[in-house]
Amino acid sequence: MILFLLITILQALPNLAAPTADLFREYIGAEFNNVKFTDVPVNPQVDFHFLLAFAIDYDTSDSPSPTNGQFNVFWDTDNLGASQISSIKSHNLKIKVALSLGGDSVSNGNCYFTPSSVDSWYNLDGIDIDYEHFKSDPDTFAECIGRLITTLKSNGVISFASIAPFDDPEVQSHYQALWNKYGNVIDYYYDEQSSNYDGGKVLVSFISDGSGGLSPADGFFKACDRLKKQGKLQGIFAWSADDSKANGFRYERQSQAVLATPN
Repeated sequence: MILFLLITILQALPNLAAPTADLFREYIGAEFNNVKFTDVPVNPQVDFHFLLAFAIDYDTSDSPSPTNGQFNVFWDTDNLGASQISSIKSHNLKIKVALSLGGDSVSNGNCYFTPSSVDSWYNLDGIDIDYEHFKSDPDTFAECIGRLITTLKSNGVISFASIAPFDDPEVQSHYQALWNKYGNVIDYYYDEQSSNYDGGKVLVSFISDGSGGLSPADGFFKACDRLKKQGKLQGIFAWSADDSKANGFRYERQSQAVLATPN
């Protein structure tokens, strides 16, 4: 049932259009807060990407184990399933839906990138890459992820791929290895260290509950305004719709208003 649902959802993804600079992206579904696509405000002047969080290559037992690239669904499919995806996309052509792979945790433990071989790993359609813990060397990570993105793009399944590195030495070593070898097939990344990913398109980010980084309540939007005036604001992404539900999605509205305002 899980694999069938994953395949069904993925079949809704092939017609993704190339995003513009006025782009807002948000993770959704990881915290099972009953948030729905239709709960989230969408500005009609902005391209909006929902990132289903997460598809993870672990089994669904009480003590999940790695499955070497065979992915299962770990998001709220009761509210964010195939029929809901088709419905929200049919009502707004500027809304796109993609899968995010990995994430920080699975069950009560860290979610590790743990391939047993490069060749057996890719068997899915998709994607945003958000692995944060590793039991592989950077070159193996680069090959697994790079081959997956290249295959999906060459087959016309996806039109964009994104990565989500953050300021941590181990994370940076793995994602920089990926960027150095496969940067030509990666469209967007989220990282304050733009010099590490020369030629990429930077999306600034916030955590909607204010638990990390520059918060929306403490200067984030001033920074966005400054970047926009400098012509450097490529887009904004947020973690997460699940958390934002409690505050009425105020920061989603504010983010999209910034993006929709002319320079």
